[in-house]
Amino acid sequence: MADYRAEFMVEPFIEGSLGPPVLAAIDAVTEHGFEPQVGAFGTTITGDADTVIGALSDMLKAAMDAGATRVTVQVDQDPAS
Repeated sequence: MADYRAEFMVEPFIEGSLGPPVLAAIDAVTEHGFEPQVGAFGTTITGDADTVIGALSDMLKAAMDAGATRVTVQVDQDPAS
């Protein structure tokens, strides 16, 4: 089965700083064993379908509970798998 690559962007974001909603989102996916790649406009995780989907579910709840006003998610099959 192919791996999934998910990228998410949490708003509001503060240029040059990770605010509480972004940190909550990163913590949520880290708890699923991911080492997220944090970029300027999004954070990426890659893994098997069930693990990625579970992590994204927890990430959405954590980010919104921490004050996110919007979370944008994009999921693709990882071409490297």
